[in-house]
Amino acid sequence: MAREREQREQGEGGLEDRLIKVRRSSATVKGGRRFTFNALVVVGDKNGRVSVGYGKANEVPPAVEKATKDATDGVRRVKRVSLTGKRGSHTIPHRIIGRYGASKVIMVPAGPGTGVKAGASVRAVLEVAGVNNILTKSHGSTNPINLVKATLDGLRNLRSREEVQRLRGVAL
Repeated sequence: MAREREQREQGEGGLEDRLIKVRRSSATVKGGRRFTFNALVVVGDKNGRVSVGYGKANEVPPAVEKATKDATDGVRRVKRVSLTGKRGSHTIPHRIIGRYGASKVIMVPAGPGTGVKAGASVRAVLEVAGVNNILTKSHGSTNPINLVKATLDGLRNLRSREEVQRLRGVAL
């Protein structure tokens, strides 16, 4: 259904895309109702690069294609660090709150083996970004578009240990 997530591999740079939400909207016209579809897609390489795309069309497949193209064009880099020396055990460096509109997403780093504890929209963003261990909590609006953008805001505002040392002028 609309809530199911799709997962596909793309040839360009090994990017993975996930369909987060498909919404149907209708316009009442002289002959009845005309339906259009909106798709929300997140794209990432599981190595710190992630972006979101939004597409609209009269059918579902073209809407998903437009959203995927929109997301692929805007792939950005987000920071993440490994808590352990083992591969595949990645988390964020510190606690962060991402905000967008009326949505607020709190992200807390977690130890190896915790997994991604998050709702569907936030989980999709974090998984394609390459974060494997994290705890999250969302407050306010549960609109998937706002939750995804709040998650990206939080990831964008992360600072590494080196950045904090440089900004403060002290060794941590």
